[in-house]
Amino acid sequence: MSEKIEVGSVITGKVTGIQPYGAFVALDENTQGLVHISEVTHGFVKDINEHLKVGDEVKVKVLSVDEEAGKIGLSIRATEEAPQAEAKARKPRKRQAAPIKMEDESAQGFNTLKDKLQEWIDQSQREDLIKK
Repeated sequence: MSEKIEVGSVITGKVTGIQPYGAFVALDENTQGLVHISEVTHGFVKDINEHLKVGDEVKVKVLSVDEEAGKIGLSIRATEEAPQAEAKARKPRKRQAAPIKMEDESAQGFNTLKDKLQEWIDQSQREDLIKK
């Protein structure tokens, strides 16, 4: 593996092969790396063949170099500026709370408990209902 390839460097390479998971890019005569499908472009890539073909010259950024395994991780999208629309789309959206419906006091829910509360208090104080 070539010693001149460093993480973070931007190199021009040539696509030598395409698989469903990514594209192999030759960096020189002896060295090639893999551009994972998620690193091809900004946004979702369903079919890598819609973006790249064998023989294309591409500018790639070196993400990782594994000397022992002989693998080089590359990215095409790291050499491109992110579209503005995508930057906005990634912000989490705030969910609006459901509107509170105010109904009359005869509605079910806590109002029923409120109505029953006084009745329960009265029952608890009645001598004939208290167990001895």
